Amino acid sequence: MASAAHRTRRQLVVYFVARLVCRLLWIVCFRFRLRGRRAIPGEGGGLICSNHQSMFDPVVVGLCVDRRLNYLARKTLFDHRAFASLIRFLDAIPIERDGLGLAGIKETIRRLKRGELVLMFPEGTRTPDGNLQSLKPGLLAIARRCNVPLIPVGLDGAYQSWPRQSRFPRLSHMAVVIGEPIEPDEMEQASDAEILKQLHDRMQHCLLEARRLRERHFENDADRPQATRRSTDGMSSGSIT
Repeated sequence: MASAAHRTRRQLVVYFVARLVCRLLWIVCFRFRLRGRRAIPGEGGGLICSNHQSMFDPVVVGLCVDRRLNYLARKTLFDHRAFASLIRFLDAIPIERDGLGLAGIKETIRRLKRGELVLMFPEGTRTPDGNLQSLKPGLLAIARRCNVPLIPVGLDGAYQSWPRQSRFPRLSHMAVVIGEPIEPDEMEQASDAEILKQLHDRMQHCLLEARRLRERHFENDADRPQATRRSTDGMSSGSIT
């Protein structure tokens, strides 16, 4: 895998173009909405902590961040040669199914200390019902060791589009809300249990705000006259702020 700190020009260009195309696709097809993008730090390392609703989630969260993300991916996904090439190109970090594993932890720490962003799903698995589940505490030791903020993210609509019980996805409105980070100095003053509760509360707040944003947009879209909906199909009907 090419070092994330020394990406080739080709990698940078392909990633930029792919993100732009996917943003347009999600706005048009999923009526994608985003709020709170400015909460992402412009530089330095950080752990982006999102709820986990579907297989779409790494892509959806990646669309929200102007900086390039590092993703965690189950080690078994690297068994498929073509898919392994793709996720390596996207700087995926292989992890064990039941946890990061020693190699995954070391690589995550290396990238955070290089000042990069890493996306994590603290629930550990996809939600069975669309709601936020309890969080696993393993990320706290990494955040403390690397002295990086925890950035809470709530996404909604991905579960309606591709729940874990379904083999194939379907179209659904989606929204993401990014909350205020938990900064390293805040973590110094709190226990792991307190930080984990605070992170859960902020992620829950973001999820509920994303749900309201998605449902409000869905209602507005449904209330428009049919002729108006047809006339705006294919135009920018989403927003990223």
